[in-house]
Amino acid sequence: MTQHRREHSVGIVDGFSGFAVADIDAARTFYADTLGLEVSAGQMGQLNLTLPGGATVMVYPKPNFEPATYTMLNFAVTDLDATVGELTERGVEFLHYEGFEHEPSGIARGHGHGPDIAWFTDPAGNILSVLHSD
Repeated sequence: MTQHRREHSVGIVDGFSGFAVADIDAARTFYADTLGLEVSAGQMGQLNLTLPGGATVMVYPKPNFEPATYTMLNFAVTDLDATVGELTERGVEFLHYEGFEHEPSGIARGHGHGPDIAWFTDPAGNILSVLHSD
């Protein structure tokens, strides 16, 4: 959660996102070791991911988990080709969606109509992306 607290008109002082996984230990390993994010233990068996910009995302175990069919978390990167190459070396497999022209690496170039982006999944099947950001 952020350090800056200013009360919103209905009393909101902070916010964060969260998503479920089937196996919290596999998630811990993937987000810490594969993606290199700061991962800490939260309450009731959950994990807290600290993103490079400082935001926190809660990851929690859920019985009978089924992954969403949409992108759960996007990671902005300055060198998409290098990031995709590094993640590929770490065992990440990139998705190829119908309707997008993908390079063999998995990158779909936006050509001015959207970001250059590459999608992949975590061990639970949650869809994530890395996308180019200036």
